[in-house]
Amino acid sequence: MSAPRSTSEIDRAPDLASEPGRIKLASLVRVHWIAILGASVAIALVEGAGLLELPLLPLGGLLGIAVAENLALVAWLRRGPEVPDGFLAGVMLFDTAVLTGLLHLSGGHFNPFSTLYLVNVALAAVLLPPRWSWTQAAAGVIAFGALFPLQRWAPFGVQDHEAMMGVHLYGMLVAVAIAAFVIVLIVQRVTRALGEREAELTRERDLAEQRARLAALGTLAAGAAHELATPLGAIAIASRELDRELSRAGVGESALGDLRLIRSQVERCKGILQQMSARAGENAGEAMVELPLERWIEGALEGLPGREQVAPVAIPHGLWVLGPARALERALRVILVNALQASPGGSEVSLEARRSGAVVVLEVRDRGAGMSPAVLARAGEPFFTTKEPGLGSGLGLYLARTLVEQLGGRLELSSRPGAGTTARITLPAGKTPAEEAGR
Repeated sequence: MSAPRSTSEIDRAPDLASEPGRIKLASLVRVHWIAILGASVAIALVEGAGLLELPLLPLGGLLGIAVAENLALVAWLRRGPEVPDGFLAGVMLFDTAVLTGLLHLSGGHFNPFSTLYLVNVALAAVLLPPRWSWTQAAAGVIAFGALFPLQRWAPFGVQDHEAMMGVHLYGMLVAVAIAAFVIVLIVQRVTRALGEREAELTRERDLAEQRARLAALGTLAAGAAHELATPLGAIAIASRELDRELSRAGVGESALGDLRLIRSQVERCKGILQQMSARAGENAGEAMVELPLERWIEGALEGLPGREQVAPVAIPHGLWVLGPARALERALRVILVNALQASPGGSEVSLEARRSGAVVVLEVRDRGAGMSPAVLARAGEPFFTTKEPGLGSGLGLYLARTLVEQLGGRLELSSRPGAGTTARITLPAGKTPAEEAGR
């Protein structure tokens, strides 16, 4: 069966930069808007102060080209194609050419905003492989050097040289401050975005490893069930016949009790093998369905020993989840059985559900002794159990957690000694029939 989107994908808006190249390009788009706004403000201030006779039409044309480029990049991101490093390098080299044109038209190499070449070089060093980083560095040096011979054809005139030098010094301060701010801001954004992507990949790898372990467990169980079916069946038949013969012979209850214990343990072995083969609810032919929350809970409670101790606290109507119905019922039943076994005799187990954004949250709380941090850290590992012999194999919680994670949700346990345990299932909310009909 195909798993729905993960909870992390549901909880956040669609990410236009989910791949490394897209993350980097989205960051460049932000830098472009900052640069366009900054250049517009600087041109307006210089023109308003009357320090330079600026060619406003060519400058406006270059700013228009920069805006058109950025809008094209935004459209590129929305279409969703991958962004190779060569494309990013081309964008940054084009930025260097546009910056050179703006500087040439507004002061040439005297323009303090020539320090922005370093912003491009720093970003290239962070975002691009070495060969493209060095290419950008060389392009920045060549472009800045070209401003010197181009100075003789400068299309502007200085109105007040002394005032211009004062503005130049203050402009250098502003330019350095802007460059430092932009570099730190973008590097932090890119690093954080790449870190989030790496964390998501780590979660996916962990889930894939868990599925592989589960598949190996199912294969092992299938082989073990095949090999052990005959001897276990023979033991069951022999013990049943022996029980009948000993009962006729009037053998004491002690011996008969031992014999019946043998039979019960044989049945337990069969049950464990069947449970190991269950593959976390991936029953053959069991389809993914939109399951009403009430039906899920009712199915899990049906025939449950100690059902009267389960007290639903808040079960809203109209909530649905997506998944295989019988598997979800078994997973919830495992959690309820664990809670009932952990609770002192007669104490209630609370069951509460709610919707939180795009997910449904179901919580089961017991009144037991709780778990120490060491035990809590291992809870859910296959074959790890704190129950008395014969009460559990340590597989139920593991299989329940695996199923929930395969459905794009989470199964979390919180507990501390003396305060009981809370099991929290978070699953993507399914669509109601009305929502399905309205699509």
